[in-house]
Amino acid sequence: MNFNIVTLGCKVNQYESQAMREDMLSNGFLLSDDKEKADITIINSCTVTSVSDSKNRKIISRIRRLNPNGIIILTGCMPQAFPENADNFNNCDIVLGNAKRSELIPSIQKFIDEKVRYVHITAHPNSNEKYENLNVSSLGEHTRAFIKIEDGCNNFCSYCIIPYARGRVRSKSLSDLRTELETVAANGYKEIVLVGINLSAYGLNEDFNLADAVECACSIDGIERVRLGSIEPQQMDKDLINRLAAQPKFCPQFHLSLQSGCDKTLKLMNRHYSTEDYFRIVDNLRLSFDNPSITTDVMVGFAGESEDDFKNSMAFVKKIGFAKVHVFPYSQRQGTVAAAAPDQISPQIKELRAKQMGKLVEESRSEFLQTQIGRKESILVERLRHGFLEGYTKNYTPIHIMSDNLKLCGKIIDVIITNSFSDYCEGKLI
Repeated sequence: MNFNIVTLGCKVNQYESQAMREDMLSNGFLLSDDKEKADITIINSCTVTSVSDSKNRKIISRIRRLNPNGIIILTGCMPQAFPENADNFNNCDIVLGNAKRSELIPSIQKFIDEKVRYVHITAHPNSNEKYENLNVSSLGEHTRAFIKIEDGCNNFCSYCIIPYARGRVRSKSLSDLRTELETVAANGYKEIVLVGINLSAYGLNEDFNLADAVECACSIDGIERVRLGSIEPQQMDKDLINRLAAQPKFCPQFHLSLQSGCDKTLKLMNRHYSTEDYFRIVDNLRLSFDNPSITTDVMVGFAGESEDDFKNSMAFVKKIGFAKVHVFPYSQRQGTVAAAAPDQISPQIKELRAKQMGKLVEESRSEFLQTQIGRKESILVERLRHGFLEGYTKNYTPIHIMSDNLKLCGKIIDVIITNSFSDYCEGKLI
């Protein structure tokens, strides 16, 4: 039988899909050439917003319409967060929660034998849940490998459903991480990105932390670059930053989640830091690294955000001078505290604020890219497209090089950055 996997959402989901793909292949299943009409379609869902749920359901319906006799498997965050919502499972033959990926192969065999819908979702325990030690050997066609080292979150931000979908913080052991990294490096990956649901909490209640994971990755022969995925400000203290800065292979790119630049709004969100805390962390990063990039996410129109609160957030974002910002309007999420909060903001105001914040961060992006002109940087070449090579510097500045040398793809090369545009820089080969 052949199969296909549809992945929605974050880099953690991408990693987990690859682990399932390798599990399927090792058990004799084949990848389908026809992605619309595979014998088995696995949908690894995202549930970060209600829009995500709607997208999941539309994909499931489309696959069932195009392939009425195929087996559809739903897994990931949506069934885990909302196991009682049967509408999410319409047209699905097998439904597995996030804690039940190990039952993927047995559940397929059971369905083939009995032709009875199989739904297995169990709630995450409040404590002592073991880390699900998935492993991958490659990441398809990617030039970098995303390696999941942490799962779960203990923060319970008032707008977020993820702690219910992912459970509490738990971490991959350093010995298991080393084994996986050695395999990935042996398969030719030069750049590693460590990812997690709350990555900076890696090692919480253990005798190791995020710096230990970075040092482990940097010690692997063949790995030339190590990055971090999105991180929360908590745990990013001076000692951890100093240890990261001591690693020559570590890439100074920090996607440091902000959400709001207003202290009042941060409290309403149940974020566990202030703007002063955040500014201090950014200052420490800039003092400790040469040419770091600081990127972030900013939410506008959160419940109770006044016009003055929004202006305060704008002012703080401008003060930081981010290299790039993902701006998005607040969306009420069923099952969260904020969804029932008073003083919800109208869609029109949220849209207006998103445009205002968007214009501000576009200017910040342009200013950052201009600071890169004249620098000599190494880039990992990812692809050849439209007659030029595309790649990224260590601080994740996108670079275009006028060259059609396909042999450079997947290699790390040196360039001089010569010009900047709205969202990338140009460089010349050295």
